[in-house]
Amino acid sequence: MTVDETLAGLLKSYRRYYNIETQNVPEPFAAMAIFHTHDEQFFLVKTATLAEAEANEYVFFATAEHIGLDDMCRLDEAAWAEGMARVVPHANHRSTDIVLVVLAERIDADAAAYVKKCKRYKSYRHTLQGWSHYATVAMETSTGSFFCNRRGKNLKKLFRNR
Repeated sequence: MTVDETLAGLLKSYRRYYNIETQNVPEPFAAMAIFHTHDEQFFLVKTATLAEAEANEYVFFATAEHIGLDDMCRLDEAAWAEGMARVVPHANHRSTDIVLVVLAERIDADAAAYVKKCKRYKSYRHTLQGWSHYATVAMETSTGSFFCNRRGKNLKKLFRNR
């Protein structure tokens, strides 16, 4: 499967629950998926709100023919910075997760090792205003190899179906 075919399949999978953007996506990304949810609990009437919670997720898709360590570092920094720029912590903010998905024909061994070690986390006011987790996933489309950090392991099933 080519990089473009894999990206099209992934975007089709994400389209059910996420808003997909392929136009006006920040550089160096090919596409972006956005998910927002807002939950409320109230007592008898909506004006008697007991609790509110807001969760967000931003998924950045990058494609390339070949990814080296420098390219992976650049994508990693760009995804984290772009995702953090979209976070608005407040009293009802629960979480904003950021995911980087890299699709390439070839991925160097040192870049794959970097993906496995990526770990980023940020809490806002000691988690009183939520937190942000970061997942990194890379797929070498020529071999079907899949690399991820600890947070990205839950995406394995999605990639296995591509």
